[in-house]
Amino acid sequence: MPSNPWFAVGWRDRQAVEIDLAPVLARRKIGFHPQGARRVHPVERTVELNDGSSVSYDYLVIATGPELAFDEIEGLGPEHNTQSVCHIDHALKARTAFDALVAKPGPVVIGAVQGASCFGPAYEFTFILDKALRDARVRDRVPMTFVTSEPYIGHLGLDGVGDTKGLLESEMRQHHIKWICNAKVDKVEPGKMFVQEIADDGSVRQAHELPHAYAMMLPAFRGVAAVRGIEGLTNPRGFILVDKHQRNPAFPEIFAVGVCVAIPPIGKTPVPVGVPKTGFMIESMVTATARNIGRLVEGKQPDAQGTWNAVCLADFGDSGVAFVAQPQIPPRNVNWSSSGKWVHTAKVGFEKYFLHKIRAGKSEPFYERLALQALGIDKLKQIKVEAPADVPGA
Repeated sequence: MPSNPWFAVGWRDRQAVEIDLAPVLARRKIGFHPQGARRVHPVERTVELNDGSSVSYDYLVIATGPELAFDEIEGLGPEHNTQSVCHIDHALKARTAFDALVAKPGPVVIGAVQGASCFGPAYEFTFILDKALRDARVRDRVPMTFVTSEPYIGHLGLDGVGDTKGLLESEMRQHHIKWICNAKVDKVEPGKMFVQEIADDGSVRQAHELPHAYAMMLPAFRGVAAVRGIEGLTNPRGFILVDKHQRNPAFPEIFAVGVCVAIPPIGKTPVPVGVPKTGFMIESMVTATARNIGRLVEGKQPDAQGTWNAVCLADFGDSGVAFVAQPQIPPRNVNWSSSGKWVHTAKVGFEKYFLHKIRAGKSEPFYERLALQALGIDKLKQIKVEAPADVPGA
């Protein structure tokens, strides 16, 4: 949810964003099994549920999101020594820690660990926390350090978009936030984080012991237990392998969309950095998957390919950064970024619109489609069909 960083500083209430999905799905005559999946059995074409029952399928779309790999680093996570904004429950716990920080100010460490792929919320929360601390009149007693596995500020797992490096470095300087890149977090103890800064050749450039009264670190992701370790379906991290049609090569009746999809890193970096799956990129995956399953039901072959374009708004509390990457993975046709107070307003508006679509059960109203077309932003790649040579006019 866009709101998760806002929850962590008390700018949103849970009730404002919670939606009961059962009646929304029922209006579309879609069954709902809230007990969750225990294991996918692709050979049998069944999904075993957590209550012991199972559901069979002709086609399966896996859209589970990730499992948060806090356990891969000693002391990481909301059950230990750092906060998180990955889940609303984590964000609400982070709010309690924020209140304690305001009452007793001290150093803050925020960032993303090695192997992380979702860097945007770390940047967002850094500046949102800065704004909240300024509002509380305690920012002058809170030194802030941003710790990231990215090779440079604004890399975002995408090798940057437009001038995100310059924009985000400038924001960091203006807000008096120090940073450490190429960072590998060894462990987190109460009040202290142990970080190695890695050089380009893989050696340790510098070891840091960072004191903190408050720390929020985004973890690496892995595939969920329900699919992890299924040969042919997932990679070693448990992410679903798909072709250009979002279809698994080993089990062609299975499709996958979203964060659970396997995407290789963009180039080699001194510290492992994953590729983010952003909202619009995921919508393009969903659009392609829906079309392709429809064609299979009609006895045709899949032909739709998602553009994997990225359209992102990063809120900084009272300003923000926006970027458009077409496609998200370089090389790109469009590589644009901008900043300003308008981004904060746009992000608030986007959240309201996003929640409205869910409550209404509409994925893409016609006016959204027209607006995207006017901006030249597509969800599907244009399919060019070559006419046979013997057809007149070909």
